[in-house]
Amino acid sequence: MAKIFGTNGVRGVFGEDLTLDFISKITLSIASFFKKGPILVGYDGRESSVLISKIVTASLSSAGLDSVVCGIVPTPCLQFATRQLGYNGGIMITASHNPPQYNGMKVIARDGIEISREDELKVEEFYFTKKWQISDKFGLITKESKAVSTYISGIKNRVNVRKIKSRNLRVVLDLGNGAQAVTAPILCKDLGCETILINEKIDGTFPGRGSEPTPQNLDKLSDMVVKSKSDFGIAFDGDGDRSIFCDESGKILTGDRSALLLSKYILKKYPKSKIVTSVNSTSVIEKIAENSESKVLRTRVGSVEVSRKMIKENAIIGFEENGGFMYGKHNQVRDGSMTMVILLDLLAASKNSLSEEMNSLPPSFTTKGKIECSTNDFKKIVKILKAESCEKDLTDGIKLSLDDSSWVMVRLSGTEPIARIYAESSSQSKLDDIFAKYLQKVKTALDR
Repeated sequence: MAKIFGTNGVRGVFGEDLTLDFISKITLSIASFFKKGPILVGYDGRESSVLISKIVTASLSSAGLDSVVCGIVPTPCLQFATRQLGYNGGIMITASHNPPQYNGMKVIARDGIEISREDELKVEEFYFTKKWQISDKFGLITKESKAVSTYISGIKNRVNVRKIKSRNLRVVLDLGNGAQAVTAPILCKDLGCETILINEKIDGTFPGRGSEPTPQNLDKLSDMVVKSKSDFGIAFDGDGDRSIFCDESGKILTGDRSALLLSKYILKKYPKSKIVTSVNSTSVIEKIAENSESKVLRTRVGSVEVSRKMIKENAIIGFEENGGFMYGKHNQVRDGSMTMVILLDLLAASKNSLSEEMNSLPPSFTTKGKIECSTNDFKKIVKILKAESCEKDLTDGIKLSLDDSSWVMVRLSGTEPIARIYAESSSQSKLDDIFAKYLQKVKTALDR
């Protein structure tokens, strides 16, 4: 198992886990893995990001690799530009949804997707053996000005721009003081949408509602959608690769439910396709896929697993329950703006409101929670849950299938010292009972 890389890249508290010395050495390790440049470097709006970018580019230069800096951009923008503009790789400086004191790095392969788990181990081998690439010639450090325009054009090429423009849709964007402030408002304007902005100022302390959009912190978005009579609202996370929707009535939609709607829409156009999703996502996707003779493939939790499986299987759709949706026609990565524009395309082609479209889906109710937990504590949880008399899936943590429509899953987080608990059922009351029951079992295991 990787010692430095977590579920999504390398993360830590800046100045503590993520020291200047560590950043330099892990960058030298990344340079040794890539062997040659140019490497595209971008970052989110965190207060430490600019400083880290200078260390990253200087370290790449010392290894003889050219680097090109595109400044503040969403992660999916850097990923798409890495591939489209012909870079040998990319480094995105971000801690995604983590609190402001964190930062990190996502390493992007030349195909525009995070490097595989196997390649992460190769980078770590360079780090621990200190066998870094040495060059007697410094690499150049220059600027890239086309990343944003390339990304925006790529998204617009995947939808019916004329149809969307004809609808004059009204959208509330909760940009979360994050990196999508650079791109999402431009996209909406280009598509003829009337936009209302919330938390639009990029600020690495995330003063508006925090860096992660959750049902608990999106009241302002919900109220603004209703007040402005908008068609929908959308909230992005800190680095803009995930998005959470709000329908016209102010109801916040889970990542799972919105992914079902988008999948249903895409599969009507492209039947007999493949969908990749993680083991903790809704089981209703199998029903949606069956209607179009499509196939669902499951992976461990983490966008890297989903993305790399999409490439291997030539899948058109990938998603996670946290609002990370991937459209293979554009790029096999989570992309908040691409997800937003697919919904615009859907509504432009429909006579229904977003809530009416959502009501057409099979019923399902999901929830999730977390609890402080160490690796040793997690072993206690698994031991207790293994004793349950039901079907078990050990792909990632432990998942118990309780009946045809109900399951509960517990896994150790790859980004924080916590265990995450997920559950799904066919009714809210049944879900509440299941979640309460198994949360208590987890707490009992930790008390032993």
